[in-house]
Amino acid sequence: MAKAATIKVKLVSTADTGYFYVTKKNSRTMTDKMSFKKYDPVAKKHVEFKEAKIK
Repeated sequence: MAKAATIKVKLVSTADTGYFYVTKKNSRTMTDKMSFKKYDPVAKKHVEFKEAKIK
């Protein structure tokens, strides 16, 4: 069997609130770590979210 191209990743807030999003990414085309500016409802503002592994 071939290895799946898409993997699930966790986007963790850099505001240290513990809030996170779960998304998918194509590990073959996006080899670097993902980072987005998204809304953190705990901090009540847009902050940067960085990729982490799902345990």
